[in-house]
Amino acid sequence: MLHLPVLALPLLVSLVHAAAASDQALQRAGIVGGREAPGSKWPWQVSLRFSTQYWKHICGGSLIHPWWVLTAAHCVGPQVQDPAVLRVQLREQHLYYQDELLPISRVIPHPNYYIAQNGADIALLELGDPVNISSHVHPVTLPPASETFRPGTRCWVTGWGNLNSGQPLPPPFPLKQVKVPVVENSICDMKYHTGLYTGDNIPIVRDDMLCAGNSKRDSCQGDSGGPLVCKVNGTWLQAGVVSWGDGCAQPNRPGIYTRITHYLDWIHQYVPEEA
Repeated sequence: MLHLPVLALPLLVSLVHAAAASDQALQRAGIVGGREAPGSKWPWQVSLRFSTQYWKHICGGSLIHPWWVLTAAHCVGPQVQDPAVLRVQLREQHLYYQDELLPISRVIPHPNYYIAQNGADIALLELGDPVNISSHVHPVTLPPASETFRPGTRCWVTGWGNLNSGQPLPPPFPLKQVKVPVVENSICDMKYHTGLYTGDNIPIVRDDMLCAGNSKRDSCQGDSGGPLVCKVNGTWLQAGVVSWGDGCAQPNRPGIYTRITHYLDWIHQYVPEEA
């Protein structure tokens, strides 16, 4: 998840009294209040790696097609990364222990992305070769455009991020999961205005965003780009992409996700609707 940089000038001024949460604080890095995920669950979860002295986990993502991974634009932009410095690791229970890294042929952040707080925090990664689909690794289903994911929908977020702000996931780096409640956008926006001098008429939570989580359960730094999935009529649908928030599991600060339904047309400019 991303920190809270520039939402709007008035909001930036109002954040000063809160010791201006750093970019690190606004991004999402880990699961708060969760537990280790069963090895048989979340077969679409991926780890996005960046070339340093080793292939370091920087963000989560989701397999949405044998050729395509969905993640957050702040993980790879706004300046487009050279695909050569990135790799994808498909579903594994523990980071780094059985890596089989896949090359990426194309990185496509949404053209309207600049910072996560302004929306369009979504990106596509085209793989060098298609993934072999199995019971252990297969794509998540994208939602129909009509799906709203109303409050009370059963949703889960997964990732290898921090256990809390400044508390990294310890070895052996297990995939974590946590169930989070969806929060209606208007209520989430009201919560984010709490404690700020920003006028209520200046939206913080935008239409292309979705809120989920509370002061006990949330995503955190390192979970960025990963999937928020909800079970609807027996099918797991990806509702959101982990995007940003003010700290992790803080009062009146639910996690904020990119709302997938807002970007279906853009996704399908590249990704076939049927695998």
